[in-house]
Amino acid sequence: MRPPEQLVHSRTRMRQRYAVFPLEGYPLSRLPSWRDAEVRILASPALGAAFVQYLIDLPAGASGQFAADGSTETFHFVVSGTGRFDTTAEPLSCGSFGLIPPTIAARYSADRGQALRLLVLRKRYERVQGIEPFVLLVGHESRVAKEPWADSSHCRLQTLLPDDFAFDMAMNIFTFDPGFGLPIVETHVMEHGLWFLQGKGLYYLDGDWMEVEKDDFIWMGPFCPQSFYATGPTPARYIYYKNVNRDIII
Repeated sequence: MRPPEQLVHSRTRMRQRYAVFPLEGYPLSRLPSWRDAEVRILASPALGAAFVQYLIDLPAGASGQFAADGSTETFHFVVSGTGRFDTTAEPLSCGSFGLIPPTIAARYSADRGQALRLLVLRKRYERVQGIEPFVLLVGHESRVAKEPWADSSHCRLQTLLPDDFAFDMAMNIFTFDPGFGLPIVETHVMEHGLWFLQGKGLYYLDGDWMEVEKDDFIWMGPFCPQSFYATGPTPARYIYYKNVNRDIII
C-alpha cells in the first residue's frame, strides 16, 4: 500500500490482446478448497484467456487442493518456500513443478516452518482420439537443461514438459542475460500466461513497450505481437505457458 501522501498510480495495463499486472494492488480471493490460502486469480475466461492461472500463498502448515473433475488438468510451479505435493508425497522446493491429469486430485501442503508460494495453471484437457493422455509428471527445474536459444548462449530455454502429442500445453522457462532478448517480434495463434521470476526488462506487446519486473504477470492473447529484452544488472527469468499440439476448432 502506498502512503497517503503519495499519488496513486499503477503499471497495470488492460488491452484487447494483452494485460500486464504488477503484484501491487492485486486483491486477494478465497477458494473453498484453499481455506487458509491467499489467492490471486491472475487470468481467467473473464479476461479472455482459455485457462485459469493462480498465484497461491499457502501459510506454514496449511494445505489445499484441486479436486479431480475428469476434464481439467493442473500444472504447478513452486515460486518460493517448501512443502509437499501430497498427491505423490513428493517434497516441494523453489523450482519444483508438476502436471496432474484430470482424473487425479492435486493436493498440496506447506511445511510447518515455512510458507509455500505456488503458481498454478488449470485448463480443460483437449483429448485426441487415438492418443493416450499423459500420465502424472513431476520434476524440478534444476534438473532441466538450459539450452541456448536462437544460437545464443545469452538466451537460454528450459522445456519443462515433453514435446509429445499426449500434452496439449508447454511450460517453459526463459533466461536472458542483461542486454539480450528475443531477436524477432513473434505473432502466433498460441496464448501465454507469463510470470516474471527474476530481474527486469522491456516487453513489446501489440505495439507498446512495457517495463516489467519480478512478480509481474502478463497475459498475451492469440496473435498478439510480442518480444522482449532484459535490462538491469541481473539476468531476467520468466516462466510461461502456451497451448500446443492441437487442431484449431472451427
